[in-house]
Amino acid sequence: MEIRTNSNRVRSALTRLIVGADVPRQISPPLRVLLIQRIRRNLGLRAIALLLALGLWFFVNAGQRGALAPMRVPISYRALPAGLVIVNQRPEFVQIEVRGPRTLLSLLNPDRMVLRLDLSGVTPGQAVYKIGSEMFNVPRQTDVTRISPSQIVLDIDRITDRQVPIRVNVQGQPAAGYRVASAKANPFAATVHGPSRFVFHTDGVQTSPVEVNGAKADIAQPVSLLPPSDRVTVLGPQAAEAAVSISPIIANREFRGLTVEIRDTDYKVKVEPQKIAVTVRGPVNQLSGLDLHGSVFATAEDVPPGSHDLAVQIELPDGIQLVRAYPDNVRVRIYRQKRAGNG
Repeated sequence: MEIRTNSNRVRSALTRLIVGADVPRQISPPLRVLLIQRIRRNLGLRAIALLLALGLWFFVNAGQRGALAPMRVPISYRALPAGLVIVNQRPEFVQIEVRGPRTLLSLLNPDRMVLRLDLSGVTPGQAVYKIGSEMFNVPRQTDVTRISPSQIVLDIDRITDRQVPIRVNVQGQPAAGYRVASAKANPFAATVHGPSRFVFHTDGVQTSPVEVNGAKADIAQPVSLLPPSDRVTVLGPQAAEAAVSISPIIANREFRGLTVEIRDTDYKVKVEPQKIAVTVRGPVNQLSGLDLHGSVFATAEDVPPGSHDLAVQIELPDGIQLVRAYPDNVRVRIYRQKRAGNG
């Protein structure tokens, strides 16, 4: 109907252009001569005007029918069953191209052309949705010529809960010679929540940091629990009490060439061997300044003159333990002569 009306208008305009007015159905001979004369007058200009009018008509009508408009249509995901979740990156928009008259295309609002996907029947796994032109509500005389993406793949997983241990996040280093002996949380476990594939790969929940820089004693403080990932959340508890045990670093130290002193006798003695090696164990800070010279001895109290095997003894400060003495016995010969200075 619109094309027929435009044709009639063009036909009427051409008639006016050629003859200057509407032509009556019956023309008398003198008028016919006059009409022929007027037609021949400026015939070239009239032909050019006719061609321009025809070109304009074709341009307007062809442009109206063949215009293209790209659009970004939002996607609405509806009716996802309870207990399920979409775990992959889902598109929020679909790009389409609509063809039709410009006047109709200018009236289209992409925000009102929402693509609604019904997820009510999905189960864990992949759900594939083909996107067709019939899924878009466009007016008559227009059609959708391009869709991107042409299909949407959704990865569906089941939501689950699981208990995992709470791991205290210890940061920093204790004072020199000390170490972190243990770090525990109370309560010791928390419940995490999320898609099953991520929950089952979660081996623990980290706490907020506990600083131990320069510490020489145990630390106890409240901490919050941090989500394991952007996919997994902590249902509870949301906080805990962290207890970090700080203890001295324990190590062994060997002392060589320590002279064995014979005590509790007034007689001259001879010791074989005269020097031994001693290994002790204790805090490294205490071991670093330890001196055992003069601390290694064997007692000869009430031991008569002659040759005897005596046990080696070592005087050690508190916190230091004897690991071994080599040898742990010495051969002592006690003479009948008294030491100088003894009556």
